[in-house]
Amino acid sequence: MSDTTFPMRGEDPWRIFRIMAEFVDSFMTLSEVGPAVTIFGSARAKPGDKYYRAAHDIAKELAKHKLAVITGGGPGIMEAANKGAAQGGGKSVGLNIELPHEQAGNRFVNLPLHFHYFFARKVCFAKYSLGFIYMPGGFGTLDEFFEIMTLVQTERVPQFPLILFGSEYWKGLVHWMKAEMQEHKHISPGDLDLFKVTDDPAEAVSIILDYERRVGPPAMTPKAFA
Repeated sequence: MSDTTFPMRGEDPWRIFRIMAEFVDSFMTLSEVGPAVTIFGSARAKPGDKYYRAAHDIAKELAKHKLAVITGGGPGIMEAANKGAAQGGGKSVGLNIELPHEQAGNRFVNLPLHFHYFFARKVCFAKYSLGFIYMPGGFGTLDEFFEIMTLVQTERVPQFPLILFGSEYWKGLVHWMKAEMQEHKHISPGDLDLFKVTDDPAEAVSIILDYERRVGPPAMTPKAFA
């Protein structure tokens, strides 16, 4: 039965065991990965796309610095980042999700995990990364950006680097946040400093490496997941 329909009586308690199994399997695997960076972005980007190339180059450089790269495991930007990580000799992690269309695992993942539940997958992105890079993408990319930024803003996780890559793509969103959210005081002063915007792959990598040097990977589970 689809998760979007009402469950039959007594079904939800049993569903808990499937949820637990996803968390146990993923936590056991990812706890052994080491410092990692998650790269988000569109599943629809093609190999000739400039952002596809940038994601590949960023991931390859991160891998050379012994940082694992985590993606959603699918095509597009995810494929580019997994390819770069694998070619850089690093751990190329794919957290794949069962979807009715669009999502299929890419062949460059060397550490795959498969999820049925979106929320379990989202926890793993946040729990096992020390930085997040957002390439141009759709609803899913925006969802992950605002979710992680909310966790940082509310101090449920450390102030990890949050990087929006592609100033031309993100400028409308950034302008709206300044003109509407900030102007109407729906966010606090300084909240828009929680993320950086860049067009330079080297700068994106440098921001991550600088954070790792200054702070290092979390020594314990962030409050959001304790």
